[in-house]
Amino acid sequence: MNITNNQPDECQDMTDIRREIDAIDRLVIALIGRRFKYVQAAARFKRNPTDVASPERFKAMLAERRSWAQAEGLCPDAIEKMYADLVKHFIAEELKTWKANH
Repeated sequence: MNITNNQPDECQDMTDIRREIDAIDRLVIALIGRRFKYVQAAARFKRNPTDVASPERFKAMLAERRSWAQAEGLCPDAIEKMYADLVKHFIAEELKTWKANH
């Protein structure tokens, strides 16, 4: 992975911009992969499918991500949707893991 750590205003052309965006996206995806490993590990500590879904935690997590998005100058609605979709998928995968082990 080639990260030059150029700031946006230091980029000389679209090649520089695209290289930086691609590097950032690669890191984001790697971090999502790491997050997924924790989700899978969490299945060991859940007692039942309701614990896996954890609706109250899901709701609180989305509210916190909205707040973080706002603090970063991002659209809270867009970040909430992104996390809601991602976490719903992860919950379904965690449930598969939970069922396989119980």
